[in-house]
Amino acid sequence: MCTLKPDVLLTETEYGMALLDQRRAEYWTLNPTAALVLQTLLDSHGAERAVASLVERYEGVDAETAARDVARIVDDLSSAGLIAP
Repeated sequence: MCTLKPDVLLTETEYGMALLDQRRAEYWTLNPTAALVLQTLLDSHGAERAVASLVERYEGVDAETAARDVARIVDDLSSAGLIAP
């Protein structure tokens, strides 16, 4: 589970999501995989559910790979100051 920082706006796009950090005037785009992870976390589900969502959605993705991807996405978004865990 996580939340967007107060100055971050989110919108869905045909290619995933876009985030705007209004404090720094920086724009971020998320591919469909990262968008699915973020949306799962914003919907108050934990990292385990995000992993399961990736495994369900993408054929051939195993839980170990999905867990690494979720951790990396969360770390990247946290390091950029876009989300608060």
